[in-house]
Amino acid sequence: MDEQESFTIKDKRRFKEGTEPAEESKGPDNTQQLEEPYTPAIEINFASFIFSLGRSAFVHLGEEPDPVTGGKKVSLPLAKETIDIIGLLEEKTKGNLTQDEEQLIKNILYALRMRYVEMSSK
Repeated sequence: MDEQESFTIKDKRRFKEGTEPAEESKGPDNTQQLEEPYTPAIEINFASFIFSLGRSAFVHLGEEPDPVTGGKKVSLPLAKETIDIIGLLEEKTKGNLTQDEEQLIKNILYALRMRYVEMSSK
């Protein structure tokens, strides 16, 4: 195998002969900085996450207005799903929460479950 095989590369991109291909557009330039740094309205932690889920369940139970529409609408299946998610979080985080976090999740679940039973028995 003393001979080296040679090959040629042919660029099949479309551009005029003698010019370089234009740099491909990669969409909008996302490198701009925001004028003001983003600061969340509240501190993001486990308690605020549980409060958020709880509020969502109360919205589905018609206890609080929908933040988008401003109206109150009851959706028991969505409320049950959210309550079940909070219950799952309680089960899966058992032993890993502070005493305050455990009490918070128990209190929110109790209030939601009582309200759900009341609403579903109507």
